[in-house]
Amino acid sequence: MSYTIALNFEDGVTRFITCNAGETVLDAAYRHKVNLPMDCSDGVCGTCKGHCEQGEFDLGDEYIDEALSDEELAEGKVLTCQMVPSSDCVVQVPAASTLCKTAVGEFPARVAEVSRLSEDSFELVVDLDEGEGLVFLPGQYVNIQVPGSDETRSYSFSSLPGERHATFLIRNVPNGLMSGYLSGAAKPEDALTLTGPMGSFYLREVRRPVLMLAGGTGLAPFLAMLRQLQEQGCDQPVRLLYGVNVDDHLVKLDELDGFVEALPDFAYTTVVADAASEHMRKGYVTHHMAPELLHDGEVDVYLCGPPPMVDAVLAHFREQGIAPASFHYEKFAPSLAPQDAKKEAVA
Repeated sequence: MSYTIALNFEDGVTRFITCNAGETVLDAAYRHKVNLPMDCSDGVCGTCKGHCEQGEFDLGDEYIDEALSDEELAEGKVLTCQMVPSSDCVVQVPAASTLCKTAVGEFPARVAEVSRLSEDSFELVVDLDEGEGLVFLPGQYVNIQVPGSDETRSYSFSSLPGERHATFLIRNVPNGLMSGYLSGAAKPEDALTLTGPMGSFYLREVRRPVLMLAGGTGLAPFLAMLRQLQEQGCDQPVRLLYGVNVDDHLVKLDELDGFVEALPDFAYTTVVADAASEHMRKGYVTHHMAPELLHDGEVDVYLCGPPPMVDAVLAHFREQGIAPASFHYEKFAPSLAPQDAKKEAVA
C-alpha cells in the first residue's frame, strides 16, 4: 500500500510524492529527489519540521521534546524524518521549492475544446498527454503557456484531480493575450504546456460547515471542490454565494443544480450587481450574507474573485466582527497588457 503526499512549499509550488507503507515522508521525498530540510534525520534537531494540514500519520516516540514539543504537535506540526503516513496527507514545508532542489512540474497537453460560455467567459478543455491525469489539490491553479508566445497565464482547475482531461473557466479580457487566442486562433490538438500545480487556495478536510464565495470566473475552483466533495462524500452543510456583474455572466448553473441533487446538504445563491437586472437578488455577495451562513464563526470560508470583491468581503468581515474558524481566499485581476490575469492566494 502507498499514500499520496502533497508537499506545499512556501513559494506556492506543490509537489506530489508517493510514500510507501512504513516509510517516512523524508525518505519518500529523497526517493523522489526532493531534498526536504534536514540535519540529523533522527528526531533530534527539528530541522525537518513542517505542518500536516490533513491526513493520518504516526510519529512514534523516538524524537525528543526539543525537536517537537507537545504544543507544536497539538498544532499539527510534524517531523518529516519521523512521520509515517497511514493515509494521503498534505504537508506544509517551510522552505522554497528551489532550496529543496525541486521545481514546479511541467505537463504537455492539447486543446480539446473551447466554448464561449458568455460575453465574459470561455471554458477551455484540454487533454493531458501524460499516462495518468495531473494530480492537484481542488482549488489550485496552473500556468498555461499561450500558443505562439512565451507568455503564460494562471488559471484554476474546474475539473477533478487525476483525470485525463482538465477544464478551466477563463475570463474574456479585452485585448488579453489568452482571450485573443481563445476567441480566434485556438483549434483542437493545439499543443499547450501546463506548469504547476501551485497555490495555497485549496479545499481542506471538511470538519465543519463550509461557505464558498465566488465572483465571476472565480467560480472555477469551487467547481473542482464540489466535484471532490461529490466523489468523497460530505456530511457538512455547504453553501455557495455566486456573484456576477450582469445576468449573462452567470454560467454553469446546470452543473450547480447537479451538485444540489448529488450532495446531501448543498445549496447555492446567485447575485447580480447590475441595478437594471431583473434577477431576484441584486447587489453584491456581502448584501446577501445571511447570519445563518456563518454559523456563529464555526465555518470554513473560501473566497475567490476579483480584487474589489475580495477587498469588500474582507472589509465586511472586519466591520461585522466576523472571525471564521478558517478563512482562505484568492484574488485575481486583469493585469497590464498583454497579460490576462495574476493570482494572489492567502490561507
